[in-house]
Formats: sequence, C-alpha cells, structure tokens
Amino acid sequence: MREPRPGGDLFGLLAEFDRPERLIEAVKRARKAGFTAMEAYSPYPVEELTEALGFEENIIPWLTLAGGLFGAVLGYGLQLYTNYAYPIEIGGRPLFAWQSFMLITFELTVLFAVLSAIFGMLLLNRLPRLHHPLFDIEAFQLGQSDKFFLIILSNDQRFHAKRTRAFLGMLEPISVDAVEHTEQPE
Repeated sequence: MREPRPGGDLFGLLAEFDRPERLIEAVKRARKAGFTAMEAYSPYPVEELTEALGFEENIIPWLTLAGGLFGAVLGYGLQLYTNYAYPIEIGGRPLFAWQSFMLITFELTVLFAVLSAIFGMLLLNRLPRLHHPLFDIEAFQLGQSDKFFLIILSNDQRFHAKRTRAFLGMLEPISVDAVEHTEQPE
C-alpha cells in the first residue's frame, strides 16, 4: 500500500502566462506570498527568472573542483608511485621529475572535473527522467515555443488546493491546471 502524499494525488497547480514579464511578476508575487516550492518553465532563458525564483544552488562548481583535484592527485600520485615502485634508471635521469608528470596530471584533472560535473548535474537534476507529471498537461507542450509556466508544488508548506488556485487566479494567467501525480511503469 502506498503512503498518502501531502497534497493528495495533486503534484501541483500550473499557471500559464503569455509573456516572460508576467511570469517574473507572478514568481515575485508567489514568493512574497510565502510560497517556496515552485518551478518556472520558459521556452528560452529569461535573465531575471533565476533571481526571482531565489535559485542559488552552487553545488556543481564544487563537484567540478573536487573531481579535478581528485584527478590531479590520482594522476600525479600514480606516476610518482610507479616511478618509485618500479625504478628504471636511464641516462642519469632522476626518478622524480615533476615536469614530465604534468601532462598526465593535467589530462586526468580535466577528465575527472568534466565527469564529476556531468554526473553531478545528472544526479542533482534527477536525470534521466523518462516521465514527469507535467508531460500529461496538454498546454505544457506549448511551453516549447511561446508560453511561460509557473507551477506551485503540492509539497509547499503554504499549499492548499483551493487557496492556491485562487491565488494563481489573481495573477491573471491564461489558465490554471491541476497536475496530478502519475505512477511510472516499473
């Protein structure tokens, strides 16, 4: 038996807007009203939208740095270990010559930084996600070309289906749709 969800089987309420300015204004008013669990969708990047949503996540740069440092330590350490564990003395060269270690160190730094950034982004965005409840809303398909959407999620502390729908109606959207949870096939 599955656990009941906080907002029932409602994923959230989706408001559709025709201009980016109206979406930004709606996001600002929703945040001012105390809503925090919301997402906005736009067919192209809207500069002020991230700030209006209060999006300040900076985990990916730290993951990239950690991956790069790990790659550098791994590359440098592997070469250092192999030179001392299996010494080959040729022409009086020293076993430890940091200049010759830099190429592999640089390559592994870049490799692990890029891989940690990509996989970190995929994990944090919960991708690949083959289905999302918004895909069931027919109007949401219009968001790919010329519509702007704001969804207030049902897991928000201030979410109440009727009051939230009334609040979204005050923002003068084109439409407000209820987005239901859908079960993913296993």
